[in-house]
Amino acid sequence: MEFIDLVTQRCSIRNYSSKNIDRKDLDYVMECVRLAPSAVNRQPWHFYICETPESLHKVRQCYLREWFATAPCVIIACVCHEEEWIRQSDGRPHGIVDLSIAVEHLCLAATEKGLGTCWVCNFDVQKTKELFDLPQNIEPVVLIPIGHPEMDISEKNRKLLENIVTEL
Repeated sequence: MEFIDLVTQRCSIRNYSSKNIDRKDLDYVMECVRLAPSAVNRQPWHFYICETPESLHKVRQCYLREWFATAPCVIIACVCHEEEWIRQSDGRPHGIVDLSIAVEHLCLAATEKGLGTCWVCNFDVQKTKELFDLPQNIEPVVLIPIGHPEMDISEKNRKLLENIVTEL
C-alpha cells in the first residue's frame, strides 16, 4: 500500500464491532509505536492497554460516550514529564509532541491492519490518573479506542493545500 492510500484510509472511528483484536495485530501496532521518533530519542511515553473487563470499565468512566464503550480495547497514551526533552531557546517541553508522533504511528499501523482508532482528548484526566493509580510524573494525554470498525468510512473534509502551505 502506498503511504497516501494509508493516510487517506485512516479516519476517526466512532463505532466498533464486538470482535476482539488479534494479539498479533495489537503487538504489531505497539511495535510501530515503539519505533516512533522522539526529540533526542528520549521516548518520553508510556502506554497502558485496557482490554480486560475491569480495565475497560474503568477507562469508560473517564469518557462517557456510548460509541466509546463499543471499543474492545482502549490505549491510554501518557507522557513521562521527567523524560521529555526541553528546548533551551524557550523552555518548551517536547513530550506531548513526541507522544503525538507515537500515537499517530499507532493509528496508521492500526489502519494498515484493518483496525479503527480515534483520538480522544476530551476525557477526565484526573479520574484516569486516580482510577489507574498512575505515577505522579505520568500524564494521560489521549485515549485511543481501537477495534474493528462497524461504520462506513466517509470522505475526508480537509483544507486545500494552498490554504495551509506558504512558500517563502
